[in-house]
Parts: sequence; C-alpha cells; structure tokens
Amino acid sequence: LAELRGEIIDGGNLVRLAETEILGPLDARAKVMILEAAKRVSLVTAVSPRALVDVAYVVFESGRLIRRLAELYGGRPGTLGFFRLARDVLAHLAVTGSLAAGDSLVQQLVGHGLAARLSAKLGEGVVNGMMTARIGIAAMETARPLPFIAARRPGMGDFLSALTSFASKKEGETAAPDQ
Repeated sequence: LAELRGEIIDGGNLVRLAETEILGPLDARAKVMILEAAKRVSLVTAVSPRALVDVAYVVFESGRLIRRLAELYGGRPGTLGFFRLARDVLAHLAVTGSLAAGDSLVQQLVGHGLAARLSAKLGEGVVNGMMTARIGIAAMETARPLPFIAARRPGMGDFLSALTSFASKKEGETAAPDQ
C-alpha cells in the first residue's frame, strides 16, 4: 500500500486498495470463524436433547463469535462495549431485514430439500447454524472498519452449501454404525 500511495491520486481508489489489501485477509479469516461457529452450533443443536440447551448454546456461541470478530478487526470491547456491539449487530439484522427474510428462505431450502433426506433434529441444527451465520455476517459488517465497497459482501449462500454438506457428512457418519 505504501509503494502504490504515490501512484494513486484519487482518494476513493486508495480506500478501495486499502480495503482489498488490508481487509481482504481479515475478511477471509472472519468467514472461517463464522463457518466454524455455525458448524459447532449445528452439531450441538442436532445432538442436544432439550430446546433450552439449544437456545443457551446459540446465545453463547453468538456472543463468542461477536467478540472474536471484533477482536479480529482491531476492537477489544469490554463488557459495556460488548453489549453495545451486540445491540448494534441486532439492530443491523433488524434494519437489513435478514432475520425474518433469512428464516423463511433457510426453512424453505432446508425444509424441502435437505430435511427429506436428513432427520428433523439435524434439520433444526442446520437452521440454527444458518442463524448463527447470519449473526456472524452482521457482526462482521458492524465490526469491520470499512464498508464493503471493493470486496464482495459475504452472503448466506457462502455458508449454506458448506453447512449442509457438513450436516450430510455428519448424518452419514451417524447412520453408518446402525447398518
């Protein structure tokens, strides 16, 4: 970035270059963090016997993911800062409408396609994993110091295929000993 600073005159192009060069690797790590958290939520939800355990783990993992993403992008929120960040993430979800729209889309995709092949409990795990991925995407956009201009904003499609293939693999592993 320092080498090209003298060659780029336009401030907007300099910001786009900074976004791709500096935030690109951080965005890739953030996507991995989000996918791993969604997989953990999906797995724990699929094997947990009680709905209360499901809800508690989703809240715990979402809070942990929000904090880790904030630290990745250079913020280290204390307790009050964390609550403000969590509030901003929920507000971002409400403003973008992805909470309600995403639920119906994921339930339709998971309910009709995958749940026919998988158990109902595993389908619930995938839905909860997708909810965690949505929270992660909102946290990523909230904690990221620059908006997505040059880079493509991650979407649910980035995580849906990886999460459903993970769930299919887990279903195959659990079904094999019964045969």
